[in-house]
Amino acid sequence: MKIRIRGNTVRYRLSKSEVTTLAQRGRIEEQTRFGTQTLVYAIVQTDALDLSADLIDHIITLHVPKKQLQTWAATDQVGLEHRMPLEAEDSLHLLLEKDFKCIDADVSEDQSDFFENPHLTC
Repeated sequence: MKIRIRGNTVRYRLSKSEVTTLAQRGRIEEQTRFGTQTLVYAIVQTDALDLSADLIDHIITLHVPKKQLQTWAATDQVGLEHRMPLEAEDSLHLLLEKDFKCIDADVSEDQSDFFENPHLTC
């Protein structure tokens, strides 16, 4: 699982096996250690109507509606997206995507568990 944060956008990308695990178990998480502190990033299935996220005690959690998650995992749908309203007319842009193989770059990362790229170039 990859997480990318830029400004008020949080994007998660999952491999094939991670999508399967999330769909079956309803939860997936990873950790990054920073010396004595750990950042945890997780995705959990919920009964809510829209994607949402929170940050509590060094844990970033993306909450995904069960129905949307099951449809996304079982189809060719690339991703889920929602702008979660914040205070003062601001929002947090949330994305959950399937991670595709890059087909035109010399990548050192193992991509064997990534989804086939539907485009000719990355």
